[in-house]
Amino acid sequence: MLSGLEGKVAVVTGGAGGIGSATARRLSAEGCRVVVVDLDGEAAREVAAELPGESASVRADVATDEGVAEYLDVATRTFGKIDFHHLNAGIPGPPGGFPELDPADFDRVMAVNVRGVFLGLRGAFLRYREQRTAGSVVLTASIASLRGSADLIAYHTSKHAVLGLLRGAAMYGGPLGIRVNAVAPGIVPTDLFSAAGRADMVRRAATAPLRRAGTTDEIASVVAFLLSDESAYMTGEVVSVDGGSSIVSTVRPSGGAGAWDFAALDARTYGEEE
Repeated sequence: MLSGLEGKVAVVTGGAGGIGSATARRLSAEGCRVVVVDLDGEAAREVAAELPGESASVRADVATDEGVAEYLDVATRTFGKIDFHHLNAGIPGPPGGFPELDPADFDRVMAVNVRGVFLGLRGAFLRYREQRTAGSVVLTASIASLRGSADLIAYHTSKHAVLGLLRGAAMYGGPLGIRVNAVAPGIVPTDLFSAAGRADMVRRAATAPLRRAGTTDEIASVVAFLLSDESAYMTGEVVSVDGGSSIVSTVRPSGGAGAWDFAALDARTYGEEE
């Protein structure tokens, strides 16, 4: 068990999704009382009902002031306070490049992934001030926060912006005893993607040093660590959980150089070349 989690109250946004629900389960198993927040209220209720510990659910749009106020109020009315926030809600947006990207789609991704995180941070700091308590916040960043791509432009832009919010919030919160960190998942296939999309993600994940996709539970374990007292001297950090994807140099033979001939790579790695 991680220290400092038992008996605490945690809000998880995007809590009905793959990473959010896994985090809710992990925190509940660690003894937290969990508030599951999602735009899909029925799915949020189902996740909350399955948790082993005390829980509540809220239907809320995290991109609006009203939505954030609603989940903060429900959490406080139900459990009396809020200790932890996992600001996880996000959407991928359309996959195309610049010519195909509709400005309205760009705006929607930014509203959820950036404005939603800003409002969540603002709400967390306001609630901590009202409670006269400290706390811990974890944002869901992405491997897309650290690298570029010719597609998913809105998503990549939004996840880079999350790091700006992270660093500003960590600087503001530090003197108040409020820690703010981020987890940066790599390829983690979830129901957010189609079956074909998940299959493609698994194929692409094989190019990471660990040669597999990640699981939602693996992301949740890092979120729980960052919220807990085990990470008490960490703030403003981005922890990559990506199977090593972000360290790969794709222009070197060991990184595949675009070919991904695993037999040849393994022969070189294990000294089996003739």
